[in-house]
Amino acid sequence: MAFLKKLLLSIILLAIGLGAAATWAFLRWADTSILQGAPAVEFTIKSGSNIRSASRQLNAAGIPLHPLLFEALARIQGKASNLKAGSFELSSQETPRELLQKMVDGKFSLTSLGIIEGWNFKQMRSAVNAHPYIRHDSLTMSDSELMKAIGSEYEHPEGLFFPDTYRFAKNSSDIQVYQLAHQSMVSHLDEVWKKRAENLPYKTPYQALTMASIVEKETGQASERGMIASVFVNRLRAGMLLQTDPTVIYGMGDQFKGNIRKRDLTTDTPYNTYTRAGLPPTPIALPGLDSLKAAVNPEPSNAYYFVARGNGTSQFSENLSDHNKAVNKYQR
Repeated sequence: MAFLKKLLLSIILLAIGLGAAATWAFLRWADTSILQGAPAVEFTIKSGSNIRSASRQLNAAGIPLHPLLFEALARIQGKASNLKAGSFELSSQETPRELLQKMVDGKFSLTSLGIIEGWNFKQMRSAVNAHPYIRHDSLTMSDSELMKAIGSEYEHPEGLFFPDTYRFAKNSSDIQVYQLAHQSMVSHLDEVWKKRAENLPYKTPYQALTMASIVEKETGQASERGMIASVFVNRLRAGMLLQTDPTVIYGMGDQFKGNIRKRDLTTDTPYNTYTRAGLPPTPIALPGLDSLKAAVNPEPSNAYYFVARGNGTSQFSENLSDHNKAVNKYQR
């Protein structure tokens, strides 16, 4: 009997020892680098994946992580049902415990897209469509369908996306990217409109946006934005035609081949400000913040004309006679 008691005790102690050893080994595994300094690995967890499926997807992505051990870790920590779907990056030194927390927190692998001041919407859309880490859900949508998909109150997209560099999770929908840029423009436009000068010749933020887009395309020297805006505001107040080439070019669309001709200035389109009074029907480009500010707070001046000097700056004139002299000096 004594022998059996000793044997049972030995078995119990052995089991406890093995359990402790297994626990120690498991905890050590959970806090040991997965890649052991090897290059980082990107992977994607599909939407709707449970912990078992996610563990297998990690393995299938080439990550040397035992699916059952990772699943056990998630269940022991009570995080098995909290994983986020999306694209992640496993760094060279991350441990299973750190990886699990990253997936729970939704710390996705990020990418970026730069939208340039002065681009038109067609150029922006081409850049979005060409981005390799964006999910192209809007590819077959028309512009008006896209605006509806992002929840915009506007039908025409031009000018309504703020030029900036946007960072977002890889494999995000392009709809999300458009929403970010649109919401940013609406926010910036609302903010500058609240601080607008009195007696401007336009009544809505959208008209100010249209003016800002013209200022953006006409400005060669950043410091002259306020004066460029002043010229156009003065012309609107005086009932003069704006006569700005960028609107004509925009109205020509694909027919513009790099040079604007005299006949282009006399061919009527909704955007030809040589033939039609007032602002064009929509913006002509994506204006930056400085152009938005200039449109609502132009420099005080009596200038009605300007001409490029050929060095990126402009010569401003208060009357046609002085303007013609400037044209002869700098353009002929």
